[in-house]
Amino acid sequence: MLKKRKLGSSELSVTELGLGCMSIGTEEKKAREIIETALEEGINYFDTADLYDFGENEKIVGAALKDVREKVIIATKVGNRWQPDKSGWSWDPSKLYIKEAVKQSIKRLGTDYIDLYQLHGGTIEDRIDETIEAFEELKSEGYIHYYGISSIRPNVIREYVKKSHIVSVMMQYSILDRRPEEEALPYLHEHGISVVTRGPLAKGLLSDKMLEKVSPKGYQDYSQEELLEVLPILKDRLAPRRSFTEIALQYNLAHSGVATVITGASSPEQVRNNARAVRSQPLTKEEVTLIKEISKAGIYREHR
Repeated sequence: MLKKRKLGSSELSVTELGLGCMSIGTEEKKAREIIETALEEGINYFDTADLYDFGENEKIVGAALKDVREKVIIATKVGNRWQPDKSGWSWDPSKLYIKEAVKQSIKRLGTDYIDLYQLHGGTIEDRIDETIEAFEELKSEGYIHYYGISSIRPNVIREYVKKSHIVSVMMQYSILDRRPEEEALPYLHEHGISVVTRGPLAKGLLSDKMLEKVSPKGYQDYSQEELLEVLPILKDRLAPRRSFTEIALQYNLAHSGVATVITGASSPEQVRNNARAVRSQPLTKEEVTLIKEISKAGIYREHR
């Protein structure tokens, strides 16, 4: 079975691997197979958002989890508002919108409450106090049990830590995107707030298909040339006897501030592979040090 970790100061215990539902698609039979495989593997954390597939994702996730509702943790997100013609969306973290949107999410999910409601972005220009007020009211009204934010902006994160009762922050984190290590992870850990990580496989670059996934645009701080140089070194030094997916997911879990690693899946097999990787041997301190020596640290420059 998968091990569990406590999510911040909440009473929720989440499995070290969560299913990111954005990639399950809208074909109900196939999507349900992916979710059922996740349940078979022991995953209890399912992450969706009102933005995915115009809300269709929440409907599929809710229907698939209906019979096990009390045993699972459903996390969804709010703040991106679809335009009436669905040609795009705009950012709306207002109290009025959040308090209306939660009811729609609950209806689509076919549930009475949301375990973890997350703000799907955010900038320092937002009326943060008003947003927090909305979440606090939803909590006291029983619509949500806990709330968090999905953000990689250090300034925004600090505001929420100071002013709110968030239990988690979702952020992109991987061997190829180590920006959270400098400012976010230690700070959040010190305040008892968990990090929920996404993008741990860096769009497949940190899987056994790594070199096939290298694009001319590179990735984060890495150029195409750097990736073609660094990835084989990482594989050669760290994964001669295990899959690189194991190395990548275990790197995230090696940080005590991380509660769960969210991976997407477009097939049951991917779910099984990721679960196998999370159940594998943790990295040694030497391996973590080696990864840090070979890869770049990185800092948040523009995301403020």
